[in-house]
Amino acid sequence: MQMKTIDQLHLAFHFEKAFGTQPRIFRAPGRVNLIGEHTDYNDGYVMPAAVGFSTYVAIAPRPDRKLVIHSKEFPGNFEFDLDHLPEKRVGAWCDYVVGVASVLRQSGIELAGANLLVHGKGPIGAGLSSSAALEVSSAFALLSLTDASLPLPEVAQLCRQAENNFVGARVGIMDQFVSCMGKAGHAFFLDCRSLDFRFVPIPAGLQLVVCNTLVKHDLATGAYNTRREECEEGARLLASWDPAVRALRDVSVELLDCHIHDLPPIIGKRCSHVVRENQRTLDAARALADGDLARVGDLMRDSHNSLRDLYEVSCKELDTMVEAAQNLPGFVGGRMTGGGFGGCTVNLVRKENAEDFAKQIAERYREATGIRPQVYLCTAEDGASELN
Repeated sequence: MQMKTIDQLHLAFHFEKAFGTQPRIFRAPGRVNLIGEHTDYNDGYVMPAAVGFSTYVAIAPRPDRKLVIHSKEFPGNFEFDLDHLPEKRVGAWCDYVVGVASVLRQSGIELAGANLLVHGKGPIGAGLSSSAALEVSSAFALLSLTDASLPLPEVAQLCRQAENNFVGARVGIMDQFVSCMGKAGHAFFLDCRSLDFRFVPIPAGLQLVVCNTLVKHDLATGAYNTRREECEEGARLLASWDPAVRALRDVSVELLDCHIHDLPPIIGKRCSHVVRENQRTLDAARALADGDLARVGDLMRDSHNSLRDLYEVSCKELDTMVEAAQNLPGFVGGRMTGGGFGGCTVNLVRKENAEDFAKQIAERYREATGIRPQVYLCTAEDGASELN
């Protein structure tokens, strides 16, 4: 358990004011993905890090079968009957909580009636996985009122199921997994098929600098799901030449190059990004562990270019932010992070230069776009926990 901060003391105060009882409080972090974008739902490799854009859920039992959900930041108070939860999303932020409750019940866990108060610290729609942080913190909170004890990988998979089947966003397992199991000072290298993982130390002299373009996106919209469908079609077509192919994870660069012109042009571009991004992620994990920062920077740049040109999920503002980082003192590498169509870039910057870097990239971006961005100096943090 972690000790409470001022934020959590305020959350406990507001909970007691709203519900008349003292709560238990759970937190789950957001994440930035250093490399390995749109590979997770293709059974590939990713390398995110948990960061302190956390979501907190305060919870206490109630004597009836109601699930009552409030928030300090988001509009609307919601009330549901645990025995008659909706079968699909209602179109509000509470969907992430209700979806988790629904899949927990479907898995055989008997939930208790509860009051919940949600407090989010991270920017919504910025590609930092506030949705997974809400799902994971809600799962920890709801499970705390039961006799069930689930392994962390199972919690992550249930949360992903909630987002896939209830919310309707066909995300991979990365966000929920790192929110559950991140480690301070480390990136989290994950094989999204086997769920084998290892921690990769981030050199002590580096700072994560996250730059929010303030262009928002919604992963439940059609563009994200369309990319997944295109990848599934690519894997199906490539399996006609190699029956061992179950997902783009199984496609070698050699197989892809041999048949790239046999694929529809759009499908070929999507496949080319995923296949090469998997290799970049493997290479980046080795380079980061070896301290080869020049190589890490090159791979991050190649990743962004591929997301821009082949996967086509970047946008003018993201490209401008990536370009704004170039040649600034202390800059190691940077790229867009998250699903795309807006959101944030992630940058590796030498710590002694990080504050000046933040000021200069913000000014360059403002001059180019007229938008004053949000820039955060971050560190890799631990995964979800209960606060003492």
